Amino acid sequence: MPTSDKIMARRSDKGYFGPYGGRYVPEVLRSAIEEIEEAFFEEIGDPSFNAELERIRSEFIGRPTPLLYASNASKLLGGADLYIKMEGLAHTGAHKINNAVGQALLAKRMGKRRIIAETGAGQHGVATAAACAKLGIECVVYMGAIDVDRQQPNVATMELFGAKVVPVYSGSKTLKDAINEAFRDWAESFSNTFYLIGSALGPSPYPDMVRVFQSVIGRETKAQLAERGVTPEVLVACVGGGSNAIGFFEPFLDDETPRLVGVEAGGIGQGKGEHASRMTGNGARTGIVHGYKSRFLLDDDGQVAETHSISAGLDYPGIGPELASLGRSGRIEFRRATDTEALEALTFLAKTEGVVFALESAHAASAALSLARSLQPGKAVVVNMSGRGDKDLFITAPLLRPKEWKDFLERELVAMNVSQGAKK
Repeated sequence: MPTSDKIMARRSDKGYFGPYGGRYVPEVLRSAIEEIEEAFFEEIGDPSFNAELERIRSEFIGRPTPLLYASNASKLLGGADLYIKMEGLAHTGAHKINNAVGQALLAKRMGKRRIIAETGAGQHGVATAAACAKLGIECVVYMGAIDVDRQQPNVATMELFGAKVVPVYSGSKTLKDAINEAFRDWAESFSNTFYLIGSALGPSPYPDMVRVFQSVIGRETKAQLAERGVTPEVLVACVGGGSNAIGFFEPFLDDETPRLVGVEAGGIGQGKGEHASRMTGNGARTGIVHGYKSRFLLDDDGQVAETHSISAGLDYPGIGPELASLGRSGRIEFRRATDTEALEALTFLAKTEGVVFALESAHAASAALSLARSLQPGKAVVVNMSGRGDKDLFITAPLLRPKEWKDFLERELVAMNVSQGAKK
């Protein structure tokens, strides 16, 4: 079946995945979203669009990304074989570039001259900024002020690509607030602006679009496993909003096997504001936020609750509607990993395989290591390393080597002050 036909076959039911999804937006944005929906399903069936997208994937993103057999880790674990989909080796360091390039190319074909985006960990912002630079489109990225502080390397990279980064100081100053500001911008500028949403959520057709552009991860993984004669027992991915997970799982969703495991942020505890687990535990309920219906962490008044995660990309209070539906049906199993467990998995795989997971992906790695230990030799566990850990240096270094990191920053600050004083 041609790719475009498969995509159409998996299309949501009028924007819904079971009870979740939909399009809950102000009237002013309805025509803009309908325009995107019509253009997307037209372009995705156009051979010229797909040919250009494939060329960019090969030349710019560097696809396909490798599938690594983690031989050292597998031997130490003593159970199933562990494989790592090295999505962090894609250009800009994470899976986010797959969707950013796809939507940016769509925006260009629609004649939009400006793209806005939201970002949490910064990887979607970096990917969008890079895609806009490549395609010659103005780029504005909204980012919670707290995330700006803890992801300064990504902020610097976005600005290097020519994007304008707008810190958001309202609310909890994190991803949900960045999304709110992006929607406000779009409502005032939709005639020439395309809102490039980074995760598999938001009003329809965004969950469909993001799944389609991210499904390249799963299609490559399936082919790479087949080439090696490996039948996977379990596939594991971290879940914030859900873009890497739904893309990784997509080619396997209609099959009975393998098991599909999504891993949420367990944070520092199970109390309110201590985690970002929507599908595990009892802290979440069904609600409508950011234009779609899904499972959200809400307070007693129905307002979005505070969340916590060591990883900026997993502290979003909601989950994509398709993943929520698949969790409800049981096709996807959900687990949680704590901040500590994620950091332990990150250091283990760094020391055994020479691979540094992003903190988001390290949550998935934690569950994958546990699963591999529990399964019999000869089985295979595949984890999606959705991003690499370069961006997390300012989070991990103070935790892993606090004194040395503090001394380094103090020396750098003195050197910077001396340099600036000399220029004056």
